[in-house]
Amino acid sequence: MNERVAIVGIGWYGFRSITPELSYKEIMYEAAVRAYADAGIDPRTDVDSFVTVAEDFDEGTSIFDEYVPDQIGAILRPVETIPGEGLHGLATAYMQIKTGLLDIVVVEGHSKVSNILHPSHITAYAMDPIYNRPLAANPYFIAGLEMQRYLYETGNTHEQCAQVVVKNRGNALLNPLAAHPAEITVEDVLNSAPVAEPLTRLEIAPEADGCVVMVLASEQTARALTDKPVWLLGVGWANGSFNLENRSWVDLDYVRITGEMAYRTAGMRYPRGTLDFIELDDTFAYKELQHLEALGLCRPGEAGYLTLEGVTSVEGDFPVNPSGGSLGFGNLLDASGLARALEVVLQLREEAGTRQLPDVHIGAAFGWRGLPTTSAAMVILGNED
Repeated sequence: MNERVAIVGIGWYGFRSITPELSYKEIMYEAAVRAYADAGIDPRTDVDSFVTVAEDFDEGTSIFDEYVPDQIGAILRPVETIPGEGLHGLATAYMQIKTGLLDIVVVEGHSKVSNILHPSHITAYAMDPIYNRPLAANPYFIAGLEMQRYLYETGNTHEQCAQVVVKNRGNALLNPLAAHPAEITVEDVLNSAPVAEPLTRLEIAPEADGCVVMVLASEQTARALTDKPVWLLGVGWANGSFNLENRSWVDLDYVRITGEMAYRTAGMRYPRGTLDFIELDDTFAYKELQHLEALGLCRPGEAGYLTLEGVTSVEGDFPVNPSGGSLGFGNLLDASGLARALEVVLQLREEAGTRQLPDVHIGAAFGWRGLPTTSAAMVILGNED
């Protein structure tokens, strides 16, 4: 069994709200070429396995991995599709290498959401076909219900949720990769168009096109390829109930279990005192607060206060989403978790430019697959031996 696994190469293309001049294959090709150049490898001879994260319904084709090999250099090579969150793909590649059977594995995730005429129709199709789908409601109603219940149970406020939007879209102003940077106020957020009470339009992450490719390697190979490996210290994932009627609406059990697994595999007993920063899902503004609490990074009902006090800002004691998160970076569908991991890698390699955090050594990325799922994954990354 390989003792350790590292990310040795990263590549990306995007990120923009629309890319009419490129197909999804061209976006994937551009990101893959950059990742292979960064890792110093040739995919045709050096890579043992390729993992792509995709949902057939979003892609418009079934068995999507048949449409992957050409543009990422995987002709006649093992290719697996993970129909899950981007970090599920990263965890899959990690486990393949940990077996000791594979040495280098590539992970790819992308979004060409601008090609989808009605994304909410696809999301609605994922709802329970007997009890929920016949309601013919826009799936955002689930987020509205969950947000309402979460605020009621925890004492966090709508204004605190709005501050998450202000923070993340402001962080995106420092990120040249971000598709939706903006300087806005809490009042702008609260007064934006209502979507599913109390959720407003600016509290929903706008969509973006783009692709992220990562090259993972065993420890011995990683040391031969790069002098700045980013080690995968821990991974975790879990699913909760798919059914709206019997899922946990406030205490997100699947998020808690995901975090516990990631901390355990990283040998981390006190995550808040060990992690320097985190990139986590903020598909909806309240989700950043909810995920912080469910991951045990603060007490229930405390996340909103910490946000208002600036603790989670890039200048604060525990930065959250310095990239801008999905609210500022853009919602990349199932590639969103890889975008969160991309920012962690850039920070740990001290390549984050004007948003670089000082003296960071351990960071985490957490991804939620989005409505209507209760599916999550997390990775903990470090830059020290």
